[in-house]
Amino acid sequence: MPLQFMRLGPPDHERPAVRHEKVLYDLLPLTQDIDGGFLESGGIDRVRAALQRGELSQLDDPGDGSGMRVGAPIARPSKVLCVGLNYRQHAEETNAPIPTEPVLFMKDPGTVVGAYDPVLVPRRSRKTDWEVELAVVIGKTARYLANHEEALGCIAGYAISNDVSEREFQLERGGQWDKGKSCETFNPLGPWLVPASDVGNVQELELRLSVNGKVRQNSSTSDMIFPVAEIVRYLSQFLVLRPGDVINTGTPPGVALGQPEPKPYLREGDVMELEIRELGKQRQVLRQA
Repeated sequence: MPLQFMRLGPPDHERPAVRHEKVLYDLLPLTQDIDGGFLESGGIDRVRAALQRGELSQLDDPGDGSGMRVGAPIARPSKVLCVGLNYRQHAEETNAPIPTEPVLFMKDPGTVVGAYDPVLVPRRSRKTDWEVELAVVIGKTARYLANHEEALGCIAGYAISNDVSEREFQLERGGQWDKGKSCETFNPLGPWLVPASDVGNVQELELRLSVNGKVRQNSSTSDMIFPVAEIVRYLSQFLVLRPGDVINTGTPPGVALGQPEPKPYLREGDVMELEIRELGKQRQVLRQA
């Protein structure tokens, strides 16, 4: 079974852990946290070796977040990079042209929260929207990567991301996407990080999101316009990717923005549930900021 790296406990006081073959183990003997330094220094391989030697102590498992809080699986990413309009059917549903190069925008890293944490509807928001996405977590410093093989070699692992968006702020308030993407709590991540070597074909993962029990997004990463390896290679031509950085790789069709009027934007009390095969599930309740 794949390793599942987790961070457990209250915000800013999470404890690193790993689940292996349905048993949760404490990582404090190996690292203070799951962050860029842990990934860059070969932390995943050290954990595998410690598990093989039986050196790690067991922890109580919080399961689906109903017990101990499950934080984001990576601590303090220096960047959250996002690729827009990267699913062909999503571009079509929003009447946007198919991009010829990846569309890049950034989110405030402070938006990253746990997979079961509440999501806050911003004050004066009328168009808060959902976006299930595959998140890439970088494991090695990457600049000017030459090909897809090099790009894949810089990926530490994958997680579920919810690229929550306020469409009025994004599209009608000056034309800068970041304003609609960087509101407080707008990037639930996790519940765990799965090492890249433990994930099958990353271009054949099923993504699913429902709101109040109604399925809204149901697709596959096979519909990506730019595959994961190309996204990482391409981004490295413009900026330095550092260990712990998160890349949201785009969302499939089914967002509220693409629905007929009246569009079913999120409101206080709504419940979002997300799933990506091999990467687990998320659940967030909407609260008013």
